[in-house]
Amino acid sequence: MDFQLRVADKTWPVLSRLMGGHARVYRLTRGRIGQHIPGVPPVCLIDHVGAKSGKKRTSPLLFLEDGEDVVIVASKGGYEKRPAWFYNLKANPDTTVQIGGELRPVHARIASAEERKRLWPKVVELYPSYQQYQDRTDREIPLVVLKPR
Repeated sequence: MDFQLRVADKTWPVLSRLMGGHARVYRLTRGRIGQHIPGVPPVCLIDHVGAKSGKKRTSPLLFLEDGEDVVIVASKGGYEKRPAWFYNLKANPDTTVQIGGELRPVHARIASAEERKRLWPKVVELYPSYQQYQDRTDREIPLVVLKPR
């Protein structure tokens, strides 16, 4: 395991709490605080229900708009495991995404191979670190398409 992943293992609990605070501030301000962070692409909030716990959770994530669809990346920084929200969306795909002050009902699905081929360069252009994350892991980083419902 490379050094960055070992550091990520140790910092993930702290980062998780920071992301929870970010989500609360974003939601309270309807995205006026938290959607735009200097030097970072725009952030959305994805709601998801725990696959095992049934508990509602919210995660702040970078996103790409692709027509009416919203695309999110299950990278977890290139960590060997996928993020929990990915499994939660697979189990409970009907959810909501908040972009700024707008709450959109969506259905989550994994991008097909053809879609991924088209979308991957776009997400890397949006946030070049995604390619570094892909390069450091053996797993293919999934793209999740949030389709309006």
